[in-house]
Amino acid sequence: MSYRVEPTEDGMRKLSQERTGMSGLDRRDFLKGLGAGLLICLTRASAAAQESGRTFGGHELPKELSAWLHIAADGRVTVFTGKVEVGQNIRTSLAQQVAEELKVPFETITMVMGDTDLTPWDMGTFGSRTTPTMGPQLRSMAVAAREMLMEMAAQRWHVATASLTSADGKVIDPQHARSVTYGELTRGEKLVKTVTASESLTPPKEWKVAGTAVPKAEGRDFVTGRHKYPSDISRPGMMFGAVLRADGFNATLESLDTSAAEKLAGVKVVREGEFIGVVAPDAFTAENAVSAIQAKWTVPAQPSNQGLFAYLKNNPEGGRDDGPQHVTGSAAQAFAGADLKLEEEYTVAYIAHAPLEPRAAVAEWVDGKLTVWTGTQRPFGVRDELMQAFQLSPSQVRVIQPDMGSGYGGKHTGEAAIEAARLAKAAGRPVKVVWTRSEEFTWAYFRPAGVIEMKAGARRDGTLVAWEHHNYNSGPAAIETPYRVANQVIQYHAAKSPLRQGSYRGLASTANHFARESHMDSMAHLAKMDPLEFRLKNLDDPRLKEVFQAAAVRFGWGRLKSTPERGFGIAGGVDKGGYVATCAEVEMDATTRQVRIRRVVQAWDCGAVVNPDGLRNQLAGAIVQGIGGALFERILFADGRILNPHFAQYRLPRFSDTPVVEIVLVDRRDLPSAGAGETGLVGLAPAVGNAIFAASGTRLRTMPMAPRNGLPGEPEPMVRS
Repeated sequence: MSYRVEPTEDGMRKLSQERTGMSGLDRRDFLKGLGAGLLICLTRASAAAQESGRTFGGHELPKELSAWLHIAADGRVTVFTGKVEVGQNIRTSLAQQVAEELKVPFETITMVMGDTDLTPWDMGTFGSRTTPTMGPQLRSMAVAAREMLMEMAAQRWHVATASLTSADGKVIDPQHARSVTYGELTRGEKLVKTVTASESLTPPKEWKVAGTAVPKAEGRDFVTGRHKYPSDISRPGMMFGAVLRADGFNATLESLDTSAAEKLAGVKVVREGEFIGVVAPDAFTAENAVSAIQAKWTVPAQPSNQGLFAYLKNNPEGGRDDGPQHVTGSAAQAFAGADLKLEEEYTVAYIAHAPLEPRAAVAEWVDGKLTVWTGTQRPFGVRDELMQAFQLSPSQVRVIQPDMGSGYGGKHTGEAAIEAARLAKAAGRPVKVVWTRSEEFTWAYFRPAGVIEMKAGARRDGTLVAWEHHNYNSGPAAIETPYRVANQVIQYHAAKSPLRQGSYRGLASTANHFARESHMDSMAHLAKMDPLEFRLKNLDDPRLKEVFQAAAVRFGWGRLKSTPERGFGIAGGVDKGGYVATCAEVEMDATTRQVRIRRVVQAWDCGAVVNPDGLRNQLAGAIVQGIGGALFERILFADGRILNPHFAQYRLPRFSDTPVVEIVLVDRRDLPSAGAGETGLVGLAPAVGNAIFAASGTRLRTMPMAPRNGLPGEPEPMVRS
């Protein structure tokens, strides 16, 4: 089975092939080329806000469509969505949901995704929103298509629609033992129906295709190397580009000498204002040409790692702080009267996305129209950036997103696309730009660093009475506590960041969960209670209780006792409709104070599970990625320069760091499906930190916790429960 669109005699396939082969095909021509069949169009309701709470420049939604579904005369189904596949396996899960509602074999579905000429406008793929938003939309279209086809069959046979059923791409009349394929019903006709997302959907308890472990679409192409990533795209006559980078952030160019670069065979130097780049016959020559350019820069003094957290607290964005976001009761009064009190500060470093595939783009100009193949989570957002950069209309720009080598929230912007387009315009030929690893580490944006101040009070019996949570710069995601506390003050303080920062998988949810769940663990020890017992005592949410209990049972919590050589920790939380609980086992070396994660058990509830294998892969991947931010990863910088811009200097999780991972899925077929791309990351760091404390008595309140492999600091007094 393959979802790569291949050329056949069918006109729709030929046009679909144009997606990676030509830049002149527009949406109207594409729809004309679909030929006979049934086209279902879904009208838009309203767009969800961007995950950071900021809109994309007030983009007005089209008043037409948010998705399309076409059933061809041969029974093949093509689904069009502006969402993109970045490794999270939505190409598979979305197709499963369409197959479920349309009652067709999964293999008959082709997904066309992330092409601004061929798919309806979409805000982007982020925030774990694809499954809970696009999934129901595509299901609604599939239901509408199936109902229309059944009505057509009823008219053909002169029977009541209610007497018919559908399965395997056919409408079936069981009373008269006859059937007709969807393709036969639409053959020779060109039918269009517009629907809204109000159709009755199949309850998850009745799913037969959705909810099963369908193998990854195009999986064989990925493991055999046949798949073309953005950095693999090649165009006839293509040249290679590279860009001159400044010596540091906010640098001023004092002098420039490009003569040595211009002497290299086939090299063209391009300078437009502050942009300086080269094009060359091959990537090696392009890099040599940039290296040959003599440039002198002045880099101003800027903040560094030293003093970063004080800087963030003392430099509010806009010079003001707008006050608490969430207040209930009187936290100050409750804290003053509490039997048990704890006030601590937690910090989180900047970290890089470090995608396996760095930013890459191929740009081509043909008759005034620009086509760019690039890896991005926001094809339409990048199209807007290109339109603005080159003063073009929407019809003059096409962005195509081949399934890319991960993003983790780091590819929302179109830097490489604009650079490739600028160089291609100057060269008069297609140009490929692929960022180096050093460029990706330096000039992309980072997950925000932050300072989190926590203050909690409880009665002697362990009942929480006061809770205060202040986050400086890291972000407001999942900042509110899921625990029952009558008196709360919760506030996010936006700060001026010395480094460029932006989205990252899980956003600030990771930082806020790290601080909250570490603080909860400390409060449990202060109350001389088991950490799980303490959480459950202060928790009303039944879904969060259930994942805590599911993880604890699988892990063996309560039967395992921590020792100086081995510690056990637990943490959990809620974000974006996902409920997670994580148990971790760590191994400690008492002499070297080195820590190694041996085992992780994670229980997860995101409503009805669409693809259990895909979900397990998402969660296991989140756990492994979370090890880096928890223990090792941090960006070092000083005076406008990144000091560790290579994998040799930036410590990522290795195979030897990978623990045994066990995933427990709480499949809630009675609830709608939520996204799972992000929240699976948030429980790992606090669970590991709590396990380290259980073994060593050292409470680590900064991420990463062990940047030099060994634990910093000395053990603090502790009470073993």
